[in-house]
Amino acid sequence: MACYFVTGAAGFIASRVCEFLLENGHTVVGIDNFDPVYDLRIKEWRLKRIQKYPLFSFYKESICNRPALEKIFTAHPDIAAVINLAAKAGVRDSVIDPWSYYDTNVTGTLNLLEMCRHSQIGKFIIASTSSIYGENAPYPTPETAESSFPLQPYAASKKAAETLCYSYHYLYGLDVTVVRYFTVYGPAGRPGMSMFRFTKWISEGMDVQVYGDGNQTRGFTYLDDIARGTIAALKPVGYEIINLGGHESISINDLLVKFEKAIGKKAELGYFPVNKADMSASWADISKAKRLLGWEPRVGLDEGIRAVIDWYRQEHAWASQVDTE
Repeated sequence: MACYFVTGAAGFIASRVCEFLLENGHTVVGIDNFDPVYDLRIKEWRLKRIQKYPLFSFYKESICNRPALEKIFTAHPDIAAVINLAAKAGVRDSVIDPWSYYDTNVTGTLNLLEMCRHSQIGKFIIASTSSIYGENAPYPTPETAESSFPLQPYAASKKAAETLCYSYHYLYGLDVTVVRYFTVYGPAGRPGMSMFRFTKWISEGMDVQVYGDGNQTRGFTYLDDIARGTIAALKPVGYEIINLGGHESISINDLLVKFEKAIGKKAELGYFPVNKADMSASWADISKAKRLLGWEPRVGLDEGIRAVIDWYRQEHAWASQVDTE
């Protein structure tokens, strides 16, 4: 069994990665700054699930605080790999406050790379995004597609972090896997994402906001599949960029029909102008993940939607109060 340092541990994806690692008997050192970018009750719910494991230790701290990181890594000299899932996420918000995105996604990543260098940690995983491919990608999108024209600061900051990781691989031999996630969803997801919004809005009889004509498509990927793929990426690869994405691509309009059926209510739709930061489509070519990691998604969209709705109903007393803006 090994010890892993997981950043953003109370976050949507990282908390599930921690849970899977802990279930398999590994030790996890987690860090999260509890940035109040959305309702912190969601982070508290996630963290409570993993704090029950005796091999989990948690630090409420930021990866942008280099002295704090140095103390943590000194206290845990047995860390075998860093899994960097801490990020300022959200394409639209990054247009409003690009500085905070670069602080976390670039400077934070640099701090962690330096920790690896000075602590002789040989493996680094970083979460990146399908948004990096921009607007003119081929579909399904391979890792070789152009990624030099991001549409917003969020994707640009992720591209910067990727290239920074490559420099540490080149200079110091750090083994790096960049995992580019495609539209992750699941229980206890970020409330600004469509799956949480649609569940709440339809369940509570609220107007459903659709930006654009609803014909934009997404290759949604279930949380557990992403967590499995991230852990599989601990495999030594040198330096590789690997897509982790869903095998089903669907339009927003068709997705809403699925939610109406699963919830048993008709959605009251309101259409708004498309946001310039949004991509019109995303759909992953995952042949590289299959070849290098033996990974492919298992959870179908209908099953995943049901899990999201079931979680919302189970936690309705407080989840229904969460702001989706």
